[in-house]
Amino acid sequence: MTVIARKAHGAVRVDREQSINHRPNILLVCTIVLMGIGLVMMTSASTEIANSTYGDPLYFFKRQLFFMCLGVFCMLATAHVDMALWYRASAVLLILAIVLLVLVLIPGVGTVVNGSARWIDLKVYRLQPSEMCKLFMVLYISAYLHRRRDELHASWAGFIKPMVILAACIVLLHFEPDHGAMVILMTTVFTMLFLAGARLHRFMLIVMVCFAAVVGLAVMKPYVITRLTSFLNPWAEQYVYGEGYQLTQALIAFGRGEWLGMGLGNSLQKLYFLPEAHTDFVLSIVAEELGLAGVLLVLVVFSVLIAKGLQLGRTAERAGLQFHGCVAYGISMVFATQVFINFGVNTGLLPTKGLTLPFLSYGGNSLLICSVMMGVLLRIEYELNNPVPEKEDVA
Repeated sequence: MTVIARKAHGAVRVDREQSINHRPNILLVCTIVLMGIGLVMMTSASTEIANSTYGDPLYFFKRQLFFMCLGVFCMLATAHVDMALWYRASAVLLILAIVLLVLVLIPGVGTVVNGSARWIDLKVYRLQPSEMCKLFMVLYISAYLHRRRDELHASWAGFIKPMVILAACIVLLHFEPDHGAMVILMTTVFTMLFLAGARLHRFMLIVMVCFAAVVGLAVMKPYVITRLTSFLNPWAEQYVYGEGYQLTQALIAFGRGEWLGMGLGNSLQKLYFLPEAHTDFVLSIVAEELGLAGVLLVLVVFSVLIAKGLQLGRTAERAGLQFHGCVAYGISMVFATQVFINFGVNTGLLPTKGLTLPFLSYGGNSLLICSVMMGVLLRIEYELNNPVPEKEDVA
């Protein structure tokens, strides 16, 4: 009887493990769903401008499909990279990102579009260093927190050191300028330090410095004040055809969509009324064509993805994998901040700022880096589910 009972218990355990192995991967499902929605909605939003500019209504669709396939390849390839390798290469990768941020500011090297020097033209591809900097900063700060967590808790020096690195990147991004990336980097790093146990009173000094910097920026660049005031009342006569134009057109798209939308492909705002409809404001086209239901679907998928990333971070920390946990927290915060800002801009809750919506907006740089970040999260999940003997580099 005892032998039979043991065999039955073993069979139940095997069945349970098999059921877990056959359970769909939440991260992968969310990524594929977002990519699919993004490809459809970006194509719908871009057909008219693609036809008038390039004579091919599917111009942006073809490019986005190419980058989507390349992104899936990068995600799966990244999922096979050991986290210990990311740990050892984190400093080198951050140095590479800083070098690229410097190169993009050199005349003749950086490509200027709409007054911003954010790209390096490689002929076949425009590289955007600020997108790479988000991931590489997360990896570096995670490695730092793994090595120096006690110093971070005990002294100002442990807190100031990562702030110096962050400040260097912020200054370079300011000169591009790319204020959206600045906000994402600061929010992500601050959150990672706070979750690692940094003293709250130390953040107060940094917050005051940041506030003073924002005030100084507004004084030096009057368009910042204009953008803030136009955001408060975009329908005012002096703003409705100027600084507030994009926001008013986005709000019109949300209003036209109502609950269930006008139907796929039936947007009017994409017909040259709403600038950047296929990039920064693709969510407004989702709202117009699919209604509030479509917007909520996108928000729910993003929420599930971000929540799963945060859960991975918590599980990794409990398992003693501090580097893995910090990386999961950091990547989740990059997604959360970017989604929050894009939703806020599209709905008029935040001042207008050009920032792509991950996986949905047109753009190869954003799509590839987001895919790589998802690959890192998949790797963390794999190493949590398949523990290996502890390595000397990553505890």
